[in-house]
Amino acid sequence: MKDKNIVIKIGGSLLFTKDKELDIIKIQEFSQIFKKIEYSGAHVIVCGGGRIARVYIDAVRSFHGNEALCDTFGIDLSQINSKLLISSFQDFAYPLVPKTMEELSLALLFGKIIVMGGLQLGQSTTSVALEVAEFIKAEELVILTDVEGIYDKDPKKFNDAKLLKSLTYSDLQEIIINSSGDKQAAAGEYRIFDAVSLQILKRSKIKIIVMSGKDLKEFEKYWKGEKDITCTVISD
Repeated sequence: MKDKNIVIKIGGSLLFTKDKELDIIKIQEFSQIFKKIEYSGAHVIVCGGGRIARVYIDAVRSFHGNEALCDTFGIDLSQINSKLLISSFQDFAYPLVPKTMEELSLALLFGKIIVMGGLQLGQSTTSVALEVAEFIKAEELVILTDVEGIYDKDPKKFNDAKLLKSLTYSDLQEIIINSSGDKQAAAGEYRIFDAVSLQILKRSKIKIIVMSGKDLKEFEKYWKGEKDITCTVISD
């Protein structure tokens, strides 16, 4: 049983196949993990826009649209992905996607799984997840991505990249600066963390667990309370 407040950030790309088709089986498997394991406490899922958002954002850029407009597409598509997840949870989830912290406050009163997406321009859904975790006083933020955790360098570019089992906030900051500088990510650009999310993390002191959401086995083990999990744990 998960008897503590937890935020789960799921990359929108995990909802789609490599062919950009909706992965219905994966979505059903994700919601079933929550349905079959008893829990208490507040649980909020923050969903990203994923590959489909980047398709739209690339199209907007081809029309010479500005980054603010690109951000609106990312937010809208993350909220559409959230609605899709809500439909898979059925009565287990709050039926609406909160679009402000005030709406989140109301949703929390119902004691159900809450699913939400992006909130404002220039803010990644990882930053949203961190702010939500602060807001509900979450003990942990779980980030489901398409790799097994945080690596010393990009595992998609370097075959010798090594998975880091544990990191401090300072360690993470060094990795971010070395890999991308201190700049904010552009709309649709996927990074697990950027400079903005790092600043929220450092002030909130929330424990972060980054793991693969490709087949959901590690997440199910985590949700059952098992300890032997392939992941990266980030803490103070």
